[in-house]
Amino acid sequence: MPVISILPHAALCPDGARFEAPQGSVLCRVLLDHGVRIEHACDMSCACTTCHVIVREGLSSLEPATDDEDDMLDKAWGLTSQSRLSCQIKVAQADLTIEIPKYTINHAREDH
Repeated sequence: MPVISILPHAALCPDGARFEAPQGSVLCRVLLDHGVRIEHACDMSCACTTCHVIVREGLSSLEPATDDEDDMLDKAWGLTSQSRLSCQIKVAQADLTIEIPKYTINHAREDH
């Protein structure tokens, strides 16, 4: 199984994390299942940018972003060429290294 490495994030994952994920699983769900409380205000429907992540390693193994995802990403804080919405990423065969940006566009954190 691919290994997902999460870089340290002061609020969501202070020590970083590392775990295996089944191929084909949705990254946002995998993060939540492993205790990384990433925001997902739209309930993972590609209608917001609160689950924005930066794929530092393994980006080329993922399916390309859809036009809908790209349109949403244009609104994300700290957008980079490696930005994706974790609710739209299906884990592929390669290991991934993920950075969660410091901020989201939300004014208040959703508590799912």
